Parts: sequence; structure tokens; C-alpha cells
Amino acid sequence: MAKSKTSNFFMWIIMGLLILGLVGFGATNFGGSVNSVARVGDTDVDVNRYARALQQEVSALSAQTGQPITLAQAAQFGIDRQVLGQVVAQATIENEALVNQISIGDERVAEEILRVPAFAGLDGSFDREAYAFTLENNGITVSEFEDQIRRETAAQLIQTAVVSGARAPSAYTQTVLGYALEERDVTWVRLQEDSLAEPIPEPSEDDLIGFHADNADRYTIGETRAITYAWVTPEMIIDSVEIDEAALRTLYDERIDDYVQPERRLVERLVFGSEADASAAVTAIENGETTFSELVAERGLTASDVDLGDVSLDGLGDAGEAVFALTEPGVVGPFQTSLGPALFQMNAVLSAREITFEDAQVDLREVLAADRARRLIEDSIFDAEDLLAGGATLEELADETDMQVGTIDWRPDVTTGIAGYNAFRAAAAAVSEADFPEVIELEDGGIFALRLDEVREPQLQPLQDVRARVIRDWEVVGTTNALVAEAEGIAQELRDGREMASLDFLIETERGLRRDGFVIATPDEFVPTVFGMDAGEIAVFGTPGQAMIVRLDAINEPSVTDPDVAQLDAVVTQQTTQQIARDMLAAFTTAAQAEAGVTVNQAAINAVQAQLQ
Repeated sequence: MAKSKTSNFFMWIIMGLLILGLVGFGATNFGGSVNSVARVGDTDVDVNRYARALQQEVSALSAQTGQPITLAQAAQFGIDRQVLGQVVAQATIENEALVNQISIGDERVAEEILRVPAFAGLDGSFDREAYAFTLENNGITVSEFEDQIRRETAAQLIQTAVVSGARAPSAYTQTVLGYALEERDVTWVRLQEDSLAEPIPEPSEDDLIGFHADNADRYTIGETRAITYAWVTPEMIIDSVEIDEAALRTLYDERIDDYVQPERRLVERLVFGSEADASAAVTAIENGETTFSELVAERGLTASDVDLGDVSLDGLGDAGEAVFALTEPGVVGPFQTSLGPALFQMNAVLSAREITFEDAQVDLREVLAADRARRLIEDSIFDAEDLLAGGATLEELADETDMQVGTIDWRPDVTTGIAGYNAFRAAAAAVSEADFPEVIELEDGGIFALRLDEVREPQLQPLQDVRARVIRDWEVVGTTNALVAEAEGIAQELRDGREMASLDFLIETERGLRRDGFVIATPDEFVPTVFGMDAGEIAVFGTPGQAMIVRLDAINEPSVTDPDVAQLDAVVTQQTTQQIARDMLAAFTTAAQAEAGVTVNQAAINAVQAQLQ
């Protein structure tokens, strides 16, 4: 069975690549005296085969990125070399089949052709005219195509033979499972500043000078870019935008449903299979035997399944009058609906609402003014670009337009003001002193242009400028070190036999902790520390402002009866087997190429790529 699956796997890979190479790309036929881009032993790699494979990969990359990709762009990703390697590898296996005189008969070729959906007629069966037309449209004859199937199917027999023995070693999969699913039980306590017998002393001036020097990276400002910019956003000009009352009235009428709403009800609806069932449910509710909510739960439904939201009289159909007649929450029905007979529960009355045009004018104006401001800025882009192209400075640009000039000392951690825009940060990071300002659009419809005035190298801030930070950091480090020292003393007592339960700290436990787990209110190194310990071991580590004493209570191996373990075992086994198969095939192909010899016709490759540009 495993061999059959492997055979089908490789067969469908070959047929899929072959048909995808033919269908959808149009005719690709390279004439001339050069017919191959490479040769492996006595087997040529046809130029058309290489061209179709290359087109296929470029199209796949375009689909993946969502935008057209040229061959030149694909080459930057190494797609051309990848495709050449693939077709040469396939030719290598075909050459092995030729050398070892492995082939298939006409009957098998016919079976493979009949499987191809592209060759089917309107009734789904094989259509010889569709077969011939598809091949002709893609620049390949019937005999060439059938010969290609024969060669590739024979090659597939060799591939199957090479990988049929691939198996994931049980020891490997068990090791992977053990690593991934092993669980640990752990107990710990944490020591914080109030745990210290004595508070740490105040730092001296020498302490601060030494700490500042030893931790210079904490107080060093990264590369800073002094930038001048001119910008304008819709918000900056919105107050100057004039909007006439006719436009406001038009927008109000378009959004009338937002401002004028009739009386509504919050309603739930429960549909039944028959009128009799619905009537019986109403009777049970009236007799106090059940409630609407209980009926919903009995049907395995939730409140969201039956909620209609707030609805108007017209939106309830035949049930409208009865529902709107209720002045307090209640159930009415049954009424016929498009889904069947249903009961309706009214939960609340929502009074009619009307916001007059006069009351809505402020909001309407903001909407129209913002849109108008964006359009004004969009219309001004050409004028701004024209001024910059004519040599205007950013300062002159601001004098001639609505744009405003500003300066900023920008670093990646600066995100205030204009630096809050992604477009500005990207431009600020990329600009050089040799660049001329250009107009760039912001995410909210604004625009800006910038100039790099100076690049200042990373610089250590003087102690007097960061004294408060240095004092705070010194205290945190000192407190942490003192806590770790105290924790080490306690940990040694525990190693010598003291019970952790006797400690005057909150004792916390975690059971069944895995490597990918997370324990709330613990530092990032908690889990890695636990999984670096042996059972019964006691460890101490510090994090800013605290120390932890951790005891590993037990190491629990994965349970062989756990369904999750069995499922992951199957996944790991399958993935590992596939990888081993790929490696075996790659090794076989490399050895076969070394024995047969490979020559590459770069001129032919260049010709193919030139014609596909």
C-alpha cells in the first residue's frame, strides 16, 4: 500500500507539472538549430520544456505576490536557476531510465492521457479533437507529447524505486515527540524588594559614574537623522474648507436612515418544524412549564442564533402587529415565516429617533470637509511636484502652498508628530543627503517632502542628562543582585533538606508545563530554565527587581495513549518520511549526474529568456 501511494504521489506530480506547463500559457515554440538548453548523458533538455517550466514559475510567483512579475524580477529571486535545476534533475532520471532500458507500453500511455482533465469534452469523456487542439495550441505534437509521457512515466518508476524504502526511523520520531510533548511539574517562590532584610544603600557619585560607563549602551542615542520636512494633512486645512448648505442637505438625505429611525423592538425568533410544535411551545410557556430561553437551549441553540437585533414593524412581517402591541417583554406567536412557523420574543422597546438636519450639520460638515480637504491636497500634488522640480526649497514650497515646514531629529524609536506615519518613517530611513525632495503621500490623505540635513553618529548621553535613569537602573540592578544572593542562601537550605513549604513566601506550582507553554506573571526565561533542569534540581535566577527559586518536581514523558500524541506522531512520521524521500532522490540524482555528465548551453538559455522578456 505504501509503495502504491508513493507511486501515485510522484505520478501526479509529473502529470501536474506537465499539464500546467501546457495549459494557460499559450504557444511557446523556439525554433532554430539550438533545440536544448542542457544535456544529461544522452538525454536533452528541450528548450520548450525549459521555457514552459520557467513561465509556470514566473506566473506562480505573480499569483503569490498579487502583482505581475517580470522575468528579470524573477531572476533576482533565482527562479531561472531553480527552474534549470528542476528540468535538469528530471532529465537525469529520464536518462537513467534510457540507460537501464526502462519503458512503458502504449496501453499505459493511453491510461495517463485519459486522466488529463484538459483533454475532456463537454460530457467529461476523452475528446480527441480537444486533445489535438490543446497540444497544437501549445506548440507540441501528439507524438512529442506521448513520447514525453513515456519518458517521464519511466522516470517515475525509477523515482519510486529509489524512495520506496524511505521510512522515518522510530527512534527519531520518538525523540521529536519526547522533546515537543514532554511535560514538567514545577514549584517556585519569588523574592521581591520587600523580601530583603535590609534595603540597598544609596548610590555614591562614583557608583553612578561607574555604572554609567559600564552600561554605556543603555544611555547611547542611536544614529540620529536631522530632517527638514514640509507637510500638509486634511486635519490641518479642514477648518478653512468651505461647504455649502446644499451639499450638507444632500448628504443628510443620503444618510437619512442614520438620523431618522422609526420605533423599533429588540426581538428574538425561534423557528419550529411544524405549526403543532410551535403551538405546543406557546402553551407550555403560557402555563409556566418552560421559557423561551429554555426552548432555545433545548434545541442546542444560543441567544445569537435566534437574535434578530433591533427591527422595525415592517421588518417583522405577519408578526409585526403582535410584537409591537406588546408594551413589555413577552412572547407571541406562532406566525408563519419563510423558514417555517416561529415564536417571537420581544425584549425591549426602542423609541423612534429623529435627528434634525440642523442638529446633524456639525457632523455632516466634518465628513464633507474632511473629504474636500483630501481632494484639495490631492489636486495640489502636481503643483508641489512642479515647484520642487523647478528647484524650490522646502521653505519656499511652504510659502507657495498650504504646506508647513518643520524639523525633526529622527530615529526609529521616534514616532511622534509626522514620525507617526509609516510613509514618513520609511522615507526618513531611506533618504540620503544627495537626494532631492519629492512629494510622498501619507496614509490619511496628506502629503510631505523631506530633506536630510545631517546624520549624527550614535552618541553616549552625558551622565548629567540621564542621571535619573542611571539612579533608577542602578537601584534595580542592586536590588536584583541582593535578592539573588538571598535566594541562593535559601536555595542551599532547600538542597540540604529544608522543606519548601516552610518558607515564608507564596508558593506557586505549575503542572503539565510544556516547552511551548507560558506561565502568567513569570519572566521569559522561566520556561527555558525549567526545561534545562533535572528532576529534583533547585535553581535560582534573577530578573529586574526580583529573584526566583525554582524546583523541578517531575519530568513526565508523553503518554502513548494520548490522542494528541498519536496524531502528532503520524504528522512527524509523514513529514520526516517525505523529507528522507526527497533527500534520497536528490542524492541519487547527484550521483547519476556525476556519472552521466551534465552540459549546459548558456547561449540557448539566454535565447529562451530573451524571447520570454
